Amino acid sequence: MPLSPADVGRRVVVRRRLGVEEGRPVYGDVLGVLESWTAGVLTIRRRDGHLVQVAEEDVVAGKPVPPPPAPRRRRPAPPEESAPGQTGGESVD
Repeated sequence: MPLSPADVGRRVVVRRRLGVEEGRPVYGDVLGVLESWTAGVLTIRRRDGHLVQVAEEDVVAGKPVPPPPAPRRRRPAPPEESAPGQTGGESVD
């Protein structure tokens, strides 16, 4: 499904043309929430809060994407084991 101004407010991914290096086109992707689409400029807010502006003429492809996955819970670290031959905290005086 291609992007349109109706996607403002949704999470999107946009592939944009960055330029030409050594005679070949260079592309880059922007993933975030489409904040606005005004006067031929898309404004996308990335996860880190940075706003990226992309000229509509540089957009090669784009589509809405699902929300990011929920953060995973970390497993508790396994208990530390004593090295063989060591006693558990005894001291000899």
